Amino acid sequence: MPSRFTYTRRVAFAETDMAGIVHFANFYRYMEEAEHAFFRSVGRSVSEHQPDGTIVGWPRVSASCSFKSPAFYDDVLDIQLIIERIGVKSLTVRYDFMRDETLLARGVMKVVCCVFQPGGPMESIEIPTEFAAVLEEDGETVD
Repeated sequence: MPSRFTYTRRVAFAETDMAGIVHFANFYRYMEEAEHAFFRSVGRSVSEHQPDGTIVGWPRVSASCSFKSPAFYDDVLDIQLIIERIGVKSLTVRYDFMRDETLLARGVMKVVCCVFQPGGPMESIEIPTEFAAVLEEDGETVD
């Protein structure tokens, strides 16, 4: 499995409530930001247009987040992405939200590799072998 991939971001004022605490829904946005950054870091995208006009994408089938300690306006968060499981058609990804050494939250998302036909329904497909090979390599850190 890949080593930890870390995405770093600063909490914006608009992401907080009147007490300056990050609203819980933003953690799901942060997971998605980290996922997109990870895909880019390995030369891929969460939405890849194919020559035949189809799109290969990764819709969510489940997402959860447990909160341990609040995050505040202007905090610098390190979001550690860990691929916990590579299935035939799906990935299970864990997200650890860190402020320095403090674990603020832990999220998990399961995504499924799908092909989207123009004007048609989406269909789950096996993870392409060339992408699965990239997932087996080490991740890296980005800001």
